[in-house]
Amino acid sequence: MTIDAVLTRIDAELPQAIDRLMELLRIPSISTDPAWKGDCARAADWLVKELTSLGFKAEIRPTPGHPMVVARHEGPGPHLLFYGHYDVQPVDPLNLWTREPFDPAIEETANGPVIRGRGSSDDKGQLMTFLEACRAYKDVNGTLPGNLTIFFEGEEESGSPSLIPFLQANKDELSCDLALICDTSMVSPGVPSIAGQLRGMLKEEFTLHGPRIDLHSGHYGGPALNPLREISKLIASFHDEDGRVAVEGFYEGVHEVPEELKRQWENCGFDEAEYLAHAGMTVAHGEKGYSTLEQQWARPTLEINGLWGGYQGAGSKTVIPAEAHCKITCRLVGDMDPAKVRAAVRRHVEAHLPVDARVTWDSDLDGAPAAVMNTARPEFEAARQALSDEWNREAVIVGMGGSIPIAYYFKSILGMDAMLIGYANDDDAIHSPNEKYDVKSFHKGIRSWARVLDRIAK
Repeated sequence: MTIDAVLTRIDAELPQAIDRLMELLRIPSISTDPAWKGDCARAADWLVKELTSLGFKAEIRPTPGHPMVVARHEGPGPHLLFYGHYDVQPVDPLNLWTREPFDPAIEETANGPVIRGRGSSDDKGQLMTFLEACRAYKDVNGTLPGNLTIFFEGEEESGSPSLIPFLQANKDELSCDLALICDTSMVSPGVPSIAGQLRGMLKEEFTLHGPRIDLHSGHYGGPALNPLREISKLIASFHDEDGRVAVEGFYEGVHEVPEELKRQWENCGFDEAEYLAHAGMTVAHGEKGYSTLEQQWARPTLEINGLWGGYQGAGSKTVIPAEAHCKITCRLVGDMDPAKVRAAVRRHVEAHLPVDARVTWDSDLDGAPAAVMNTARPEFEAARQALSDEWNREAVIVGMGGSIPIAYYFKSILGMDAMLIGYANDDDAIHSPNEKYDVKSFHKGIRSWARVLDRIAK
């Protein structure tokens, strides 16, 4: 059978596919709150039954937290692993929702019909695009498309505490030729996108200590070291006037974007003005000499996420505080080593401390390198062509400003590249009230996976 027959089947069965997605969306699988533990287990059970009905050998795998779902279908061709997560974010603040978060429905909008409900875009709607593509392929051809493993996680939205031990314990079973991940968005509406690199992240928090106790700002104002003033100067020293991080050694392992890839990004349909306006800005404020997309996808950052100290209550309290606090994160690219970046940042802080000040660090914060895929692999070009055929628009290989740790762990623990293809849009309001997923994204996402599997699963 040709791929056209599979696509025709997908079109005909779209209402039933939406009904199945609605069933999954009605399960309130909030992973971070123990009150919903039973519902997380119910979502995992639902997926196992669905996968079994498709011909996979599927089972629940217990963890200290929420269960994993692993399914297997042996067939010809390269061994592909598809990853998604069935857990969702909490729904607070509930009063901002226009309908019950776990009572999903189709709503008409100015941009077409959408599926409204928690998890519709992140990530239940996305993972179901793959399952529905497999369903249609089997309906038409009598068998699933190739040599597949399915891996669904139930803790992605709560920090994935069970993930690394699970991957390590099941390395032989889960290691494949290539991982497929559907938990990302398109660079612009209607522009199919494959993420080939994701920034890593390093977290730090420190306290700058000054006087032994809070001091009266009249008795000690002038002679006293003020931790808030000193931490402000220290923070200002993190960047130069061009927006470049001024920490010695920070850029070790950073690479320039190849010209060919840069040209793809320049023609990917990204609207800088719209992107900035969405955040209430008129100009980009990052590192000079780099485009907005380069700053977002391929350049490292050092951001101040929190700064506080002294009196925070109503009215005035005339004190010089004994300490001040700062939270920072660094987004990492290329071959940057989180341990080296952490050491460089700490050296910089220590070097800028004035006399009578000292610093203490939170030692429990983590870091992970960037995930950079081998996009020269033939599967990436095959998938790009398949997506271009479906969307009638040249697909692009893009970067991602955020961090998806699973892609890095697949590479570092299982030794395999990941191809990240998602159909979400930036206005899907993931993690926020009134989350939605365009019906077009769901429909064409199913068709896209059918085309991609037809190209790479043989």
